[in-house]
Amino acid sequence: MKELCYYEVLQVSKDATTTEIKKAYRKLALKYHPDKNPGDKEAEEKFKIISEAYAVLSDNEKRQIYDTYGKEGLTGNASRGFGGGGMDDIMDIFNSMFGDSFGFNSQGGRTQRDSSMPYPLDVELEIDLAFNEAIFGVEKEIEVSYKEPCKTCKGTGAKDGKLSTCDYCGGQGQVVMRQGFMTFAQECPKCDGKGQVAKEHCIECKGIGGIVKQEKVTINIPAGIDMGNRLRVPAKGNKDNLGHRGDLYLHFNIEEDEHFVRDGNDIYIEVPVFFTQLLLSEEIEVPSLEGSLSIKLSPKVKDKEHFIFQGKGVPNVNNPSRRGRFIAQIKINYPKKLTNEQKELVTKLQESFGLESKPHSSIFESTFKRIKKWVKS
Repeated sequence: MKELCYYEVLQVSKDATTTEIKKAYRKLALKYHPDKNPGDKEAEEKFKIISEAYAVLSDNEKRQIYDTYGKEGLTGNASRGFGGGGMDDIMDIFNSMFGDSFGFNSQGGRTQRDSSMPYPLDVELEIDLAFNEAIFGVEKEIEVSYKEPCKTCKGTGAKDGKLSTCDYCGGQGQVVMRQGFMTFAQECPKCDGKGQVAKEHCIECKGIGGIVKQEKVTINIPAGIDMGNRLRVPAKGNKDNLGHRGDLYLHFNIEEDEHFVRDGNDIYIEVPVFFTQLLLSEEIEVPSLEGSLSIKLSPKVKDKEHFIFQGKGVPNVNNPSRRGRFIAQIKINYPKKLTNEQKELVTKLQESFGLESKPHSSIFESTFKRIKKWVKS
């Protein structure tokens, strides 16, 4: 037995990316979550350790301290418990256990699956969306690659289907380690918890255990989808020996727009105006997600001032009746150069205001007098 480090707890390498760390955390947290193991105190303790490790390794600053000084350097700083994973992770784990990520296309209870497959049944895929498709929703047909069991090796990935006992875990599928006063059993990294490995790889599937197939799937993407959201499509993942398929999980890359900037469910747009439009208190129309909006300018409007329209932003992906804000930010433009004619007109305008056009003169008049007295003395 040996002392476990946070990387070992999450079963990742020390150079693992943030994405790899999050993926490992979700897998283990799902396995040991108290809701999945009611009354199991050991699973509850393991879940706490997993959450503690993720709270540190998912935070760049804490991770750097941990890598340099170890756990001692984090005394009083490392977050403990389920909250360390963040609400996004909590929701992802919850949805993984109880259904669709957003409540769409739920099929109720999960079917029994063959867990002995050498490849994961769930499939994750990234797809690109245009700015407007993410906001208003869209129906898309996508091509999905999935695996079905290799007939030659019956999905084992082994030549002639012959498997041998894993020499790393002795066929247990787990490696037992110690964290302080606790024992912690982690999945064997060599056999992925199956306890058996292939003596030789199957020639037909190259040891994968499955043959790759292609399928076109029509997806209804809800309005308001955003980067970081995940959409579950039931029974469109890899197939096992029982004929059941895992789920397809979609992640989204969303294009930026030329004028609109999205921040969650809020939409920003920069509105350039000429300084004379403010002086004349003009009313202007600006484009929004659904038509145009009216803005009344005035001399009191400042540069970068916001005009906020509640409920005119992006629909909430979980509750379309709720929408974010539409925010128009003013950018005041001034002339960079004046012609002689323009200078003359501006001079006349300035003179028409009298003393008001030179406020610094009246304000600083007494100050100049005092400075003269200082200089003489």
